[in-house]
Amino acid sequence: MRVKRRSLLPFAAAVLLVAGQTPATAADIYAGAEDHYAGSQIAEVEGVDAVPGVLYATDDQQLGHDVSGHQGPVDWPGAARTGAKFVYVKATEGTGFVNPQFAQQYNGSYDAGLIRGAYHFARPDISDGASQARYFLAHGGGWSPDGRTLPGALDAEYNPYGETCYGKDAAGMVRWISDFSETYRAATGRYPTIYTSTSWWKRCTANTGGFGGNPLWIARYNTFIGELPAGWSTHTIWQFADRGSLPGDQNWFNGTADRLRALALG
Repeated sequence: MRVKRRSLLPFAAAVLLVAGQTPATAADIYAGAEDHYAGSQIAEVEGVDAVPGVLYATDDQQLGHDVSGHQGPVDWPGAARTGAKFVYVKATEGTGFVNPQFAQQYNGSYDAGLIRGAYHFARPDISDGASQARYFLAHGGGWSPDGRTLPGALDAEYNPYGETCYGKDAAGMVRWISDFSETYRAATGRYPTIYTSTSWWKRCTANTGGFGGNPLWIARYNTFIGELPAGWSTHTIWQFADRGSLPGDQNWFNGTADRLRALALG
């Protein structure tokens, strides 16, 4: 029997070669990952409309932004002078990519006095949610109750590599997000923030209402937020523009400076 199995291997290899089904390399799996950031695919799929006028240092809205390797090294003292109060920094994607600018961006923002957090670009097509949460935690995505660190965020948006919902049906996507969220909570005591758009959430989770305990970071590039995904009666952060006075995407935290600090403290 062992001889027969060995005799089939050349034939199997030839079939794969003819069909062009050679295994994807790590480089293929993460091609372009440095340019995938919170909202990169939402802007591409849903478009960018009018941008709200930015109000600095208002009592009920705190200005912030999000960055990734796409921005390169950031001038953090300059961002603070421009009015940034907080930032989310891309840390990881899948289970094989780390933002090469992460240390400069994450530590530099902290040194400049911003409240900072890290986010993970979800790749449900590569591995399970628990594995990706652990990878995120091992590469900068943790949380500490220092009043300056936001809970980690999960960036759930359109697939830049292929099928919109990463080949998952709604039930499978809900399980994947839940596995990520619960693994992160077990390790840190905090539910991760969920970044998404209402349109993607409806399409890929069937508009599940099961994540209302997670802070919501909603993406909509317009003068109004519009409908929120099911399960949330309000948002925590609104990503309102894909460019502006701060490096990267522009965000408002929905609350006072004290509430922003409270989110960091847990």
